[in-house]
Amino acid sequence: MFVKKSGLTESDVKKALSTVMDPDLNIDVVSLGFISEIQINGGKVSFKLTLTTPACPVKEKMEQECKDAVLALPGVETVEMETLAQVPNQRKNGDKEPIPGIKHLIAVTSGKGGVGKSTVSVNLAVALAKLGAKVGILDADITGPNVPIMMGVDNYEPTAKDSRIIPAENHGVKCISMAFFVPKDTPLIWRGPMLDKGIRQFLRDVEWGELDYLIVDMPPGTGDAQLTMASATQLSGGVIVTTPQEVALLDGMRGLTMFQKMEVPILGFIENMSYFQPKGSSEQFEIFGRGGGKRLAEETEVPFLGEIPLDPAVRMGGDSGVPIVEADADSPVTRAFMEIAKQVAAQVSIHNHAALATA
Repeated sequence: MFVKKSGLTESDVKKALSTVMDPDLNIDVVSLGFISEIQINGGKVSFKLTLTTPACPVKEKMEQECKDAVLALPGVETVEMETLAQVPNQRKNGDKEPIPGIKHLIAVTSGKGGVGKSTVSVNLAVALAKLGAKVGILDADITGPNVPIMMGVDNYEPTAKDSRIIPAENHGVKCISMAFFVPKDTPLIWRGPMLDKGIRQFLRDVEWGELDYLIVDMPPGTGDAQLTMASATQLSGGVIVTTPQEVALLDGMRGLTMFQKMEVPILGFIENMSYFQPKGSSEQFEIFGRGGGKRLAEETEVPFLGEIPLDPAVRMGGDSGVPIVEADADSPVTRAFMEIAKQVAAQVSIHNHAALATA
């Protein structure tokens, strides 16, 4: 710390910054250890703010509040702040072994097929990567793998190094899928032990490197794959995808109950296909109804992560291997996915902090 002709001290700066709260964790940034490298040079103060995720939804708010708090100190003329992000490791719970190098595993599931779960998984992964996180996606739908097509890596031929599988990579996201290992027109009829072994190998025998988040695209329903994932490793949380239809909401409730029984933290609900808004129009058509996902979240006291509009461009992006988050930054769907990615990251941080606090 440098002090020049000023009575201002590092303690003064910390005291000012201690008035800034993380609205998600409800603790001040100094107590959380977010502030470091405070330097004072006359009327100039500089410091670093390190957040728990690059996808922080309140980043701009906290930055402004930190600057304002320090500028309010007598004698301070300018403030320079560098914002960083360091995703903390998940706290180990019980005897489940974490995956080396992977900080958080997020399971994306749905109670039924046809709600766009894989589309959500892929765009969520790409959105987190675009926000600055290190991300991978594991296609755990062993018998119906679609992720490689949506990620534009369906022609990838896996290689190995030191007996570990090298995943495909595109759009800033690493990817593994059973589709890489079987001919495209060959059905894979796996249940029980074989499916269990396949998922465990994808978790532990793939060279994932260092990842902040591994998105796991689960098969629909509540079957063997879900049980394997919950027993094979420690999940940071589960995301449930639904649509506004009553039948989808009922199945979404089953997904919620499944996570609860497996003692997996529930990050929240996403309502897909919420409405259709023609390009250039302000009118919205609620083709499948609307608001059911939010209502279900409120009734079950689970976070509602957001709603995604219905847009043909989403389907075209999935078919072409360029997810809409990558293809059209200005699309309302992209904006929805980017905001949902921030909310998912925030929920991971909240649950992880709560687990650390009670350890």
